[in-house]
Amino acid sequence: MEIRLERLAGPDTGIFLLGLDRPAAKNALGRQLMGEFRQALADLRVDPSVRVVVLHSLVPGVFCAGADLKERAEMSQAEAEAFVQGLRSAFTELEDLPMPVIAVLEGAAFGGGLELALAADLRVAGTGAKMGLVETALAIIPGAGGTQRLPRLIGASRAKELIFTARRIDAVEAERLGLVDRVAPAGGALDAALALAREILPNGPVALRMAKQAVSRGLDMDRDAGLAFEQACYAQVLPTKDRLEGLAAFREKRKPQYRGE
Repeated sequence: MEIRLERLAGPDTGIFLLGLDRPAAKNALGRQLMGEFRQALADLRVDPSVRVVVLHSLVPGVFCAGADLKERAEMSQAEAEAFVQGLRSAFTELEDLPMPVIAVLEGAAFGGGLELALAADLRVAGTGAKMGLVETALAIIPGAGGTQRLPRLIGASRAKELIFTARRIDAVEAERLGLVDRVAPAGGALDAALALAREILPNGPVALRMAKQAVSRGLDMDRDAGLAFEQACYAQVLPTKDRLEGLAAFREKRKPQYRGE
C-alpha cells in the first residue's frame, strides 16, 4: 500500500491522518498511489466521523517529489494527457472534501507535490521544506491545478513569477508569500498541524463544513452572489441540534458537546 489512512482516537477522535507512503520513489505520483489516494478520498467524504483531515508524508525528508516521471516517460501523449487529467480531478476531489484539510510539508514538495498541497485548506511547513512549481523547467506547465490555485492563494503576479522562473523556495519565503500558513521547526510540522487540527476539532462539524463551502465557493462569486450563498449556508446550520447545544453550553458555562447533527 502507498496510502495509509489512520483514524486517531481518544481526545483526537475525529482527526484522520492521510499518509503518503512510497519511499522508493519519494512519494512520486504514480498510478498505484493515485488510485489508492482517490479511494481514500471517497472513503473520507462519506464518513460522518471525520472532522479534520491531515495530509502528510510517511517518508522522511520529502512530502512529494511530484509526478512519476519514469512512468510518464513510458506513456504515449494520449496516456500522459489522461493521467494529468486524473491528477487534476483527484486534487479537486481533495479540495472538495467537506471537512477542513491540513497539508504537512516536510522536505521536498515540487511540481505535482506542491499542487497536491495547494488543494488543502491550510498548509503547515517545517523549516527544512523546499517547494516550487518547477514544470516550466521541463518545458511543460503546472497541469494539476497549480496555475489556478496558486494565484488565488498568493496573487497573480507572484504566482506568475514563481511559475515563470521555476524557482524553488523555502518555508520562510513561502510563509511570507502566503503559500503556507504556519512554519514549524524542521521535523515538527506534523505536530504543529495536529495542534492546529485540535484547535478546529471542538467546533461544530456542520458549521465547519458550511463555513468551508461559504468561503471556498464564495470566492468565485461577485459580492452579492457570495452574500446570498453565505445566507444559504447559514440556513443549513439553523435547524441543527449542535446550534442549540452551543447556546445551552454558553448559558450553562460549559464546553459544548457537538455531534454533527
